[in-house]
Order: sequence, then C-alpha cells, then structure tokens
Amino acid sequence: MKDTRPSLEIIAPTVDEAIAQGATELGLPEEALEIEILDEGGGGLFGLGSRQARVRLTVRSAEGQPSAAPVASESPAETEDRIEDTDLDEEAEALRITRDTVEELLQRMNIQAEVDAYWGEADTPGKIKPLHVEIHGDDLSILIGRRGKTLSALQYITRLIVGKELKRPVSVMIDVEGYRERREQQLRRLARRMATQAVETSRTMSLEPMPAYERRIVHIELRGDPQVETLSVGEGKRRKVTIVPKG
Repeated sequence: MKDTRPSLEIIAPTVDEAIAQGATELGLPEEALEIEILDEGGGGLFGLGSRQARVRLTVRSAEGQPSAAPVASESPAETEDRIEDTDLDEEAEALRITRDTVEELLQRMNIQAEVDAYWGEADTPGKIKPLHVEIHGDDLSILIGRRGKTLSALQYITRLIVGKELKRPVSVMIDVEGYRERREQQLRRLARRMATQAVETSRTMSLEPMPAYERRIVHIELRGDPQVETLSVGEGKRRKVTIVPKG
C-alpha cells in the first residue's frame, strides 16, 4: 500500500540543520517525525566548500506517536489556564536563553551591542512562531558581512545552541540594525520588477541564488499574482527562484 503520510526532503549544510529546518517547516517536533538521512554531506563549517547534507522527514502515523499517560480530569477552564501558563513559561524561557546565547556570542567576538528578543507571529496557522532577535550598536557591519553571510552564520549557530538547550527546534531570526528589513524590502521590489518583465516578455526570469529565507520572501510577495508563478530550482547554494509567466 502506498505511503500517503506527509514527507519533506531538506538540503542544508549539516544533518542537524536539515532536520531542524524541516521540523520548523512542518510545524512539528522532531520526535513526531521519521528521519531518513539520504546524504550526510561533508566538509567545512557552514558547508563552505563542502557537500550539503540531505534528509527526508516523514510525519509519523498516529500509532507511531508516543502515548500520553492518563491524567485526572479537569474542567475545560482549568485545562485552558494550565496550558496557557505553561506556554507562557516556555516562551519566556526561550526568550531568555536566546538573548543570553546571542549576548555570549557577541562577547566572545569582542562586540559591544544591545540585544532584544521577542516573539513574532506565525505566517500561517500551525507553523512555529519566529523568535526575533534585534541587535543594536555602533558600527556593526562586521556582524552582517558580505551579502549577510556573517549574519546568517550567527543566526545558524544561535539556532543550534538554543534548539539544543530547549530540546526542540526554534525559528530564530536575527537582525542587525534593521539590515534584514531593508533587504526584505529590496527583495520585494526586485520580485515585482522581475515579475513585470516576465509578463511583458513572456519569458521565465531567474533571480540570483539566495538562501532559503530570501527565496521565501520572493515566493510570498508573488504568490497572489495571477499572472506568474514562482519555483525554486537548483541545489544547495545554487538554489534560486524562477518566475514563470502564466498563459
């Protein structure tokens, strides 16, 4: 019988990052997923000059989920209050750990800056809420790096450390002096301009290779456009968005 359970293949610099990224996209904890390592990858830190890791994540069936121990019955109001209090405690703990982690990393880099952490809203129901970190200070361009590579590395390390501390994946998004917001606006304008060209010339337009979060911005910006559709093509660091005119 054909397996109809939802599954997802993820390519990332390491197996751990691929698993965490896939769990985030599926909106599920890692223990709710069957993990198949298709390629362990290899090479240097952050995947530079190396082969990317590739994993397949499949949602466990209901029978495969760990069963919960029976508990005493509670009224709906008591249950709701207990869950809400627990969620608030866990969210506060995640904020503290994330803020402390970033502050320690900056200290090790001999960088003086202020760190603020707060929860954002999930883009769609069922997705994990992003945990935003804002870094403010003087002359922090060293934290951004060329085309945001240093910032992406800092974000990646933070996700790994925080996820290990909390024993669950966390979607940490780090910004330095509004860099990501400016970059997002730039990508949105680029997406619109390229979509217009695709329609006017009736040709598929390809953008430059981008990391996953930047490709996602382009997809979201154009997903409501009835004249074009977007696709991600390529593998690893060569993966990019193409804009295809309809009709």
